[in-house]
Amino acid sequence: MAKYAADTTVSSERSRAEIETTLRRYKADAFGYLTERDTAVVMFRMAGRHIKFILPMPDPDDREFTHTPSRGDLRTAAAAEAAWEQACRQRWRALALVIKAKLEAVAAGITTVEDEFLAHTVLPDGSTVGEWAKPQLAIAYSSAQMPKSLLISGPATHDTGGGG
Repeated sequence: MAKYAADTTVSSERSRAEIETTLRRYKADAFGYLTERDTAVVMFRMAGRHIKFILPMPDPDDREFTHTPSRGDLRTAAAAEAAWEQACRQRWRALALVIKAKLEAVAAGITTVEDEFLAHTVLPDGSTVGEWAKPQLAIAYSSAQMPKSLLISGPATHDTGGGG
């Protein structure tokens, strides 16, 4: 399957600015981002909720950037950097699309801010609902039982309500 915006020429910086502009248009009242070598984070506050998207960034040392896709030849440093930068631009465009689509769905009355951004809503301990819920969901499916109570403790909760 082809990746969205795989050939985009829109810079990562322009995509970040577009995300901020989109969020401001839809009444976000705070915005920030940070980048590291392997991760970017976009954070904002909307409808009284703190929301955080973690964007995994490609590793510039991965073979997909250091070698050509067709014959596997070693790329020049400049060509490897260009391929890596293209992958970064693609990811930022995809994130801009996701955020804009979610906000358009909210604006159209299809869904709510809470429902659209639930997995990315920040909890008091700094984790997101998605980070907390994934292990809970895995336990519920593996045990075929609902957790006894939600949010009593953090992600390490393994009480499946089995009563034992």
